[in-house]
Amino acid sequence: MRYYFIAAIFFMTAFSVITHAATPKKSLPEKKGVESINRATAEAHIGFLASDQLQGREASENGGKIAGDYIISILKQMGLRPLFNDYDQPFDAYRAERQKKGQYQIHPDSIAILKEDVHQKLSMRNILAKIDGKNSNEIIIIGAHYDHLGMDKHLEGDKIYNGADDNASGVSAVLQVARAFLATDVQPERTVIFAFWDGEEKGLLGSRYFTMTYPELNKVKGYLNYDMIGRNKNEQKPKYVVYFYTASKPIFGEWLKKDIETYRLQLEPDYRSWDNPVGGSDNGSFAKAGIPIIWYHTDGHADYHMPGDSARR
Repeated sequence: MRYYFIAAIFFMTAFSVITHAATPKKSLPEKKGVESINRATAEAHIGFLASDQLQGREASENGGKIAGDYIISILKQMGLRPLFNDYDQPFDAYRAERQKKGQYQIHPDSIAILKEDVHQKLSMRNILAKIDGKNSNEIIIIGAHYDHLGMDKHLEGDKIYNGADDNASGVSAVLQVARAFLATDVQPERTVIFAFWDGEEKGLLGSRYFTMTYPELNKVKGYLNYDMIGRNKNEQKPKYVVYFYTASKPIFGEWLKKDIETYRLQLEPDYRSWDNPVGGSDNGSFAKAGIPIIWYHTDGHADYHMPGDSARR
C-alpha cells in the first residue's frame, strides 16, 4: 500500500500552507512530523474501516456509525481537542419518498417543503477536531469523507462495498497528518481543523452542511482534501498522483515541486490547476464558498464504487 507515503507528502504541503512557508525547507519539527507517519498505522486504520464488519460504512447505517466512533476514539487517544463542545457535528438530510425523484437536502427551506409530504430522513454527523494556531483569525481545514456505499443484498457473491480506497485511505491519511502535526511539538501559525465528512456519497452532504453553518468560514484560507489516494488506475505507474489545486493559487503547485526536490521524492505528479474546482469530492463545497483547495488523488480504477475496493488489493 502507498497510503502512508502519500500521507507523508501531504503533511509536507500542509506544513507549508499552515506555516506560510514560500519555500519548503527541511526543519527539525517537520522532520519529526514526517517520521511519525508509518505504514503499520495506515494499514491498521484502513483494515478496520474497510472490514466486512462495518458493512460498507453507509451514511446513517450502523457501520457508518461505528466508523465515526472509531475516528473519535483515535482523536481522543492523540489528545486532539474537538472543534465544538464535542467531536460530533450532527445534521439531518431529507429527501422525497423513494418513488419520487430528488436528492437529499440539508437547507432548512428545502427541508420544510419536503416535510409537507411523505419523505425520507437520514441522521448523520461530521467529526471535527482542531489544533489552535498562533493566529486564530486564519484557519486551514484538512479533510476526508468516511462514509461509503454500504451493502447490496441482491448482489451475487461479495455484497459489501468496503471502500478501502474510497475513502478509508483518505481517513487514514488525515489521522496520520493530525498525529504528525502533534509530533512537531510546535504550535502552528494558523489554526488547523481536521474534518471527517459524513454523507459525501449521497451528495457532499457533510461538507455542504459545514460550509453552510460554520460561523467562522470567512477565516478559512484553504481546504486540503484526501479522497482516494491508495490505488492507481495504472498499477504499472506507482509514482503517479493527481494533484488538483485552485488555479489562482499557483504557489500550491510550487510547494509540491519544492517538496519533491527537497526530499527527493519518488513521485510523478499530474499537476491539474482548476479555475473553479467545484466537482469530484468535498473540495467542491469549499470551492463554491470561494475557498482555495488542494486535492490529492491517485485517479479512478476498475474497482471504484465496486465491491472489489477492498484492503486486500
